[in-house]
Amino acid sequence: MNKPPRFLGLTATCLLASLVAPTAFPFPSVYPTGTTIYQPDRTWNGYTIFDAPDGQGAVLIDMNGNVQRQWTEIAAVPGPFRILPGGYIMGGDTTRRPYQEAIVLLQLNWDGNEVWRYDQMEQVVTEETENGEGKTEGGQTVWSARQHHDWQRQGNPVGYYAPDMAPQTDSGRTLVLAHKNVMAPEVSDKRLEDEYIYELSWDGEVIWEWLASDHVDEFGFSEAARNAIYRSVQWNQDRASADWLHFNSLTYVGPNKWYDGGDLRFQPENILFSSREANIIGIINREGNIVWRMGPDYTQSKELKELGQIIGQHNPHIIPKGLPGAGNLLVFDNGGSAGYGFANPAAPNGEASLRRDFSRVLELNPVSFEKIWEYSIGGSEKFQLFSHYVSNAQRLPNGNTLINEGADGRIFELTPDKEIVWEYVSPFFGTREPISHRIFRAYRVPYDWIPQLQQPTETPVIPPDLRTYRVPSSKVE
Repeated sequence: MNKPPRFLGLTATCLLASLVAPTAFPFPSVYPTGTTIYQPDRTWNGYTIFDAPDGQGAVLIDMNGNVQRQWTEIAAVPGPFRILPGGYIMGGDTTRRPYQEAIVLLQLNWDGNEVWRYDQMEQVVTEETENGEGKTEGGQTVWSARQHHDWQRQGNPVGYYAPDMAPQTDSGRTLVLAHKNVMAPEVSDKRLEDEYIYELSWDGEVIWEWLASDHVDEFGFSEAARNAIYRSVQWNQDRASADWLHFNSLTYVGPNKWYDGGDLRFQPENILFSSREANIIGIINREGNIVWRMGPDYTQSKELKELGQIIGQHNPHIIPKGLPGAGNLLVFDNGGSAGYGFANPAAPNGEASLRRDFSRVLELNPVSFEKIWEYSIGGSEKFQLFSHYVSNAQRLPNGNTLINEGADGRIFELTPDKEIVWEYVSPFFGTREPISHRIFRAYRVPYDWIPQLQQPTETPVIPPDLRTYRVPSSKVE
């Protein structure tokens, strides 16, 4: 269940949720949106790009929350959408519903002209498609990229700013996370919506590919988990297929100290993936083998027990060279429900067998599994950081961490000492019930990546005292 964010301050541009749909929100139903906290001298200043729900596309804001550009022509859900150096925008342009897929993966220049596109992975029949203008149609046979949840462009391993690692804009390979429907009797007797990873040349030639069901024995599933997968396997009646692993992130490992020290598992061209449904984070080598893995069972070693069970995670990645914490793994550990195991009253088929009602952001050593840094809310207030789906985290050059608590539509920048120095709450609400302003991914990019814009004025935003702040016209006796 989505819940509204917890706010520490007043926005510069306030939108009342009650004006959107007062009956659609749980308590509280009225809260500020936009930038609610901003200390310019303590933040890594730049533009932030994120996705808005229900065809509203990619949104680019400055530190004060002013919209600098919005792209509704590139609006597939889920994204991600990314700014590339030079003001290029890249992402999916049409959602194939009820699948979570983009028909076309597209790169546009700042003026909206097409620079690169790919839609030749497979022909599909559209049950329903939706573009950025909200127009729908179905029953057509079209070529599709079948891209979902992630992609990477050569030059940058993780999709966000790192020194001397700029993604290429007029050449290079593109790594794509996609779906492929297959029958795999060793997994299930039902049709799988399998995870298919392919890598493209600039000219659109598939030069490398990998299919998850070919490697089921490498995921570390217990017998109980294999039985649960076979028995229920996340069957979706509308799609007539089973999203059994639900990958939600895909990155290159990137240059790192572990490989420099001789650990071949961390070869920079290897691929790190996240299976949200199975609670697995893994690395695939270029021979197609899973050579490093966390999960699904976090009781298998003393180190993993101390780390604690990761559930439903999003966007794990190796922090790139040149950034504080380089070589460590950073992940938004959602909580919520996920995993396969023994049937129990909360999971009668053994699906979503593990549950937790809070989130945390973890930085850890991927070799020893030692916890380096964690952000969570302690004690009985753990629920105050909880996004059971979507979300991500980005390490910034100044050592701060940008966190997207996506279910709440809240993005904030946190110091290493865990002080919030910038906070933004999305005013972009969806149109479908229940009303949401969720954000799948958010990234910060430097000002000079978009030379078409004049660097904006940076104005501090000082929050009021919530104990005394009132909505205008309300009275305090």
